[in-house]
Amino acid sequence: MNILILCTGNSCRSQIAHGFLDQLTDNSVSVFSAGVEKHGLNKNAVKCMAEIGIDISNYKSNLVDEYINKKFDFIITVCDGAKEKCPILNNNNAKKVHKDFKDPSKLNNGHYGFEFIKIRDQIKSFIIDFIKKELC
Repeated sequence: MNILILCTGNSCRSQIAHGFLDQLTDNSVSVFSAGVEKHGLNKNAVKCMAEIGIDISNYKSNLVDEYINKKFDFIITVCDGAKEKCPILNNNNAKKVHKDFKDPSKLNNGHYGFEFIKIRDQIKSFIIDFIKKELC
């Protein structure tokens, strides 16, 4: 099973969701993440996941164009911008799942703090619900 997670820059929200999907499925599904832009992996996203024992430090920031010909079972968008701008959404028979999360890198002037933890925990709850509804 292939799952693609999309956000605007593939630096925070999609990377966090990717980390949770990898951990909570024991890597039993193939998870990919990408953005409609490529901003690089956010160090604060790495930090907030490391605090709960999930290492995403080796994840890469990818452009969605890299996956344009790949078949996915699910495409998860974690921000409205990706949902509106992503070309792969209309060209893939995957089931689409959407939930808009605020970009923690744009809150608190991009500094690490409560916003990262709050968004991380919201994404975790969303991914747990997704697994229960779609993968079990």
